[in-house]
This record gives sequence, structure tokens and C-alpha cells, in this order.
Amino acid sequence: MESVPGWGTLPRMLRAQAAAYPDTLVVDGPVRLTLRELREQAAAVARGLMALGVGPGDRVAVWGINDAAWVVHAFGVWDAGAVIVPLSSRYKGFEAAEIIAKTGAEVLVTGPGAGGAVLADLLPPLPVLRHVIVPDGVRRAATLTASELAATGEGDTGERDVEARALAVKPDDLCEIMSTSGTTGTPKGVMLDHAQVLRGYWDWAEIVTLGPDDRYPVIAPFNHGFGLNAGLIACVLRRATMMPVGVFTPDALMALVESGKVSILAGPPTLFARLLDELDRRDWDVSSLRVAICGAASVPATLITRLVERVGLERMINAYGLMEGTVVSMTRAGDPIEVIATTTGRAVPGIEVKIVDLEGKEVPAGERGEVLQRGYGVMRGYWGEPGKTAEAIDAGGWLHTGDVGVLDEAGNLSIVDRKKELFIVNGFNVSPAEVEALLLREGSLAQAAVVGVPDDDSGEVGWAFVVPRSGVRVDGEELRAWARENMSNFKVPKRVIVVEELPANPNGKTDKIALRRMAAGDIS
Repeated sequence: MESVPGWGTLPRMLRAQAAAYPDTLVVDGPVRLTLRELREQAAAVARGLMALGVGPGDRVAVWGINDAAWVVHAFGVWDAGAVIVPLSSRYKGFEAAEIIAKTGAEVLVTGPGAGGAVLADLLPPLPVLRHVIVPDGVRRAATLTASELAATGEGDTGERDVEARALAVKPDDLCEIMSTSGTTGTPKGVMLDHAQVLRGYWDWAEIVTLGPDDRYPVIAPFNHGFGLNAGLIACVLRRATMMPVGVFTPDALMALVESGKVSILAGPPTLFARLLDELDRRDWDVSSLRVAICGAASVPATLITRLVERVGLERMINAYGLMEGTVVSMTRAGDPIEVIATTTGRAVPGIEVKIVDLEGKEVPAGERGEVLQRGYGVMRGYWGEPGKTAEAIDAGGWLHTGDVGVLDEAGNLSIVDRKKELFIVNGFNVSPAEVEALLLREGSLAQAAVVGVPDDDSGEVGWAFVVPRSGVRVDGEELRAWARENMSNFKVPKRVIVVEELPANPNGKTDKIALRRMAAGDIS
């Protein structure tokens, strides 16, 4: 594998790429940007931020849907030597305010939300904020527009100052504070530095074979580690053309794949299940697609098999990563279909993986346990929370992921569940992911999600929320009857709820907290 070039930092990487390939199109959509234009516009943003008093290591929050402005402002933050704090465009005002206050971000760059409204309008009064940057054409009290920010500090002196600041950034300086999804409590701020992000996503892109001829819709939100690092940054690293997707809908994505000649597509299982539904409804032209990357805590084997057979891809890649550990494992070229369908592949270079039992002892190949990871990709810690950092990363440098997995004899890693999502029925441990995979074998379902629900008789029972395949009618009791015929009795869901779609959290994964709330409301 080719080693990452010796850029060391994101500002140096952008400058090197723009100098060597100035006219390469790196952003396509309503606004198109070449590498030269991205570098020039990012430097103007950095100059404006510096004029506002942003210094090295200061935090700058960015809040908006995926678009070209987000890309420019991200690189502007890094050029200024600052740390980006991405905020989910799904946040309400108080959720955004909590992250801003927690990280001490004094500048907020904000754009439109999914509905088109300017997100800054949702923000409650926040004393820590000194400046709010809004899109052009929007005027609010105590704000600057994006153009006004870029015009601040113009002149030769400002340009020299930006270059000096950008080149002074060090590889071990923080570049991101990423919020965890918050599915297990208050979101924590994951700290990542320039060097580990550059190496992690250079290697990721090489395994994916992402290159200058590729057209890649970035569907995962830029506020999430995958959207920002395996999307925005990876495209600039490899000179691929990113196509920021602000609001995902299955039919709009299919139209983009067809008209935009998309070659790389990445996302959680829910995205690909919807894609297959669209192909069942209409004969879309997806012949330009050559690589698909599907990664999550668990990926149904039937979903991957259907994708390979239906779309006719050159490569189907399964991968595993997490906010705190960047890229952990990936399948490789030449892996047989059963490896791609049932595992997330082998650890990437520079990363170690082991599986341990409840006492922390390593288990033999083929046995379940918690996935531990060590290497360059492990986060620097949680922002302002040394106690929680120590709980997550032990004295030996191992990150305790909270995921339950199995390593086979060849080192392929299978993620079978979240440690905290297991529930107990009559004394038996039940893995929601296992039950979901079994339900999908029945054939009538596009998606399934299982959660544990308190029960007076059994302690806990499983409830399954299922989405039928396009044009298929699903009866919950008939599905339970099939489950009784094909599963151990303690795995059979007590209730099957048929829904049109599963709720998703800001990272695009199924929101099981929302499903538990739905179940609790039904019980009460």
C-alpha cells in the first residue's frame, strides 16, 4: 500500500494538491469548485477568521447541510490553525448551543437547514458566541455574511498572515472535535488530529480505489466522521469529485446516480435498502456505479448479496469504523463474497484489533466478545472529559469500542452487536442484530430493527419494527409465525410492528432510542 505523502496537515495537503492540479474539479453541484478555487476561497475565510480574533487551537463551529460553502469554510478553519466543531443540521437550537458552550466555540458559521431556514435563527442567546456568520443574502443582528467574512482583512499583509498561520499548523494539532451521536447519553466531543485523519483516510481511499476519475455523492452529513473524513477530506486527498447531498431522498439519489454518472456510493445499510427499493420500482441506469461501501454495526448478508447481484458492481466493500477510532477494518480486493457479506474485513495497516471477554481476557478466534482497538487511529480523547477518556482507553492504549464482535482465523472481523443493546429474555442473551438478520431471510422485508422492551413475565422481550419490500404486504402475526418456525423461541419477537420507514439518527443509522420510545408509548 502506498504511504500517505508527507503533508502532515490538512492546510499543507490542500496547498500541494492545488499547486499540482489547480484545474481539477473537486466539488460539483449548484456550486462547482476546482482545487485552485477551493484553496483561494478557504484562505479568504481563514483571513476573515483571523481578523475576528480566531487563533491557533480555537474552536469554530459549523452548522448546516452538506454544500460547497461547508467545504470552503472547513478548509478555512484549518487554514486559520483552528479546530472545527461540526454541528448536525438536525439539531434544534438548544442541542447546538450545548455543543458550542461545551467546546468554547466563539465563532459559528451557519447555513440553511434541511427545510431551507437559516439555522442561526434557532439558536438561543449564547454568551460564549462572539460572532455568527450567515449565508449571503441573510441579514440578522450581530452577524456577518459569508462574503463579508471573506472580505475581512483583505490585502497583502492578510494573505501573508494566512500563509504563515496555515504552514505553522503541526501534524499533532487537533483538527476536529466530533460529537458522538448521543444514542447512549449526552454527546461527547471526540478529538482527532491532522496526522491521524490524513493517514486514516488516505489508506481508506486507497483500499476503496477512490481516484481522480471518480464522482462521489457525499450523503453522510459533514458533521459526522464518515461524511467529513471519508467524504469531504478523502475527495481532496485523492482529487475525486465530491457531490455534496444536502437532503437525502431515494428518488433524488437515483436521479443523481443516473444523470451525474456516479461511480462511488457509500452509506449505511438503510441507504442501500432504499436504493434497492427504488430499483424495484423503476429501471434506473446505475451502470456508472463501480464501487459501493456499506458499513455499520451490522450489515445483513442478504442486503449485500442483493446489491452485488442487482447492480453489478466491480467492488463491494464492507468496512467498520467509529468516531473514536476512525477506520478499523475493511474488506479487500479479491475477498470472496462470503467474507464481504459476513465480515468487515481485516484491520487496516497500523491498527490492531482483539476480542476480549467480560474479564478483559482475549478470546480465541470464533468466540464473541468486546472489540478492542489500538493504533494511530484511536482518538486523542474526549474534549474536557478526562474521566470518560480513561474509561474508553485503557492503560495499554486499547480503545474499548462497546461493540460485540468475532475474529475468524484469517483475522476478519464481524460486528454482531452493540454491547449495550443486548437484552435478556428468560435468562438468554439476545442479540438484536442476529434477530434482524434472521428476519430478513424471510424475504418480504426491506429493513428490520429489533429492540429490547421491559416485560413483566420475561424480564425483557424483543419488539421488531419492520419495513416491507416495495409492493409487498407484510402481516406482523404471519411474520411471527415464520419466526417461531425458524428461530429459537427466546429470539422470536413478542411484537412485530410494520412501519413505512425506520427513524434515523443524525448519522443515518437506525435510531433505536426512538424505537424504544415508540414501544414505551404503545405499552403505556
